[in-house]
Amino acid sequence: MRRVLVLGSTGSIGRQTLDVLRRLPQQLQLVGLAAYSDYCALQAQATEWGVEVLGLVCPPKGATGISYVGVEGLCAMVQREDVDVVVVALGGAVALEPTLAALEAGKTVALATKEVLVAAGALVMEVAQRTGAPLLPIDSEHSGAFQAMQAGKREQVARLTLTASGGPFRTRPLDTFDTITVEEALEHPNWKMGKKITVDSATMMNKGLEVIEAQWLFGLRLEQVEVLIHPQSIVHALVEFVDGSVIAQLSLPDMRLPILYALMYPERVATEFPRLRLEQIGQLTFEAPDPQRYPCLSLAYEAARIGGTMPTVLNAANEVAVRAFLEHQIRFTDIPRLVEQAMAAHAPVPPTLENVLQADAWARAWLAARLAQRSV
Repeated sequence: MRRVLVLGSTGSIGRQTLDVLRRLPQQLQLVGLAAYSDYCALQAQATEWGVEVLGLVCPPKGATGISYVGVEGLCAMVQREDVDVVVVALGGAVALEPTLAALEAGKTVALATKEVLVAAGALVMEVAQRTGAPLLPIDSEHSGAFQAMQAGKREQVARLTLTASGGPFRTRPLDTFDTITVEEALEHPNWKMGKKITVDSATMMNKGLEVIEAQWLFGLRLEQVEVLIHPQSIVHALVEFVDGSVIAQLSLPDMRLPILYALMYPERVATEFPRLRLEQIGQLTFEAPDPQRYPCLSLAYEAARIGGTMPTVLNAANEVAVRAFLEHQIRFTDIPRLVEQAMAAHAPVPPTLENVLQADAWARAWLAARLAQRSV
């Protein structure tokens, strides 16, 4: 029996994680739940599951029954002795310190929050390697890459290809991008996800963040990681080995599959999830991403090349810009422009924990000030 704590239980990944646990009561036991601020949803989950160990990063006034409060509270929560696996599905860089705390305690971390490795990949991997704590990806592309890499040794990997659906604007005329609405950006063609990551999919910033994440997870050079648009979202990753063989991982676009793989690794268990039928799919197509259509992808590669705290700033600026777009403060095309401006204004330094947290705070404050100026 593996005892599971879910950080970000009220979000899309968190809810799907609970669905996986619901189907495997003999193998997986839920021992704790945590969310960012959705107190009502957290309480409903606690009632349904009979769980008393609860955490909130930002609890509302009058909240009761919350054992762990704030980021520091979650850091203590993940180190409980009755926790074997910590699912990290909190949105954004707020998940960094709880992830480090879980790894320091030797817990298995099933990581869905890509911003953790984007902001502080060197720190996270150093702790994981030092403590021997398993760090397993939940993201569909990285899970696919991890599975495909079982076909050879890590040093035999020549290239990793991550796939992207292309989002809802893959064929939309570029001269209409200034008129993209929030509602249109949230209409993902294949996946059902939270609002922020859905917008990131439309800009392809999510794929840029995944490139940076893949570097750290798999110990690859930036030039070894490429991105292809694959509209069907069936092939999630392809791993090319030094002999020219390419191993691909395929499945229907269902996040419960990579969640299940991470929770049960190295075992595989039978499920009743829908199965892939290639004869029903018909064809699988691939194309190179257009830099003009997806400037955020280029910005992510540039941040990775610069290194230091630049990826931290990329991520933080993007979080603020996407939130501003969702709140109808800026246009869709302003997202990459604002991220690029924040990167240009930042002087990167080595990514210690203190520097990472300071760079994250700086980027958020800098961009908030720019947005305030625009509104004036």
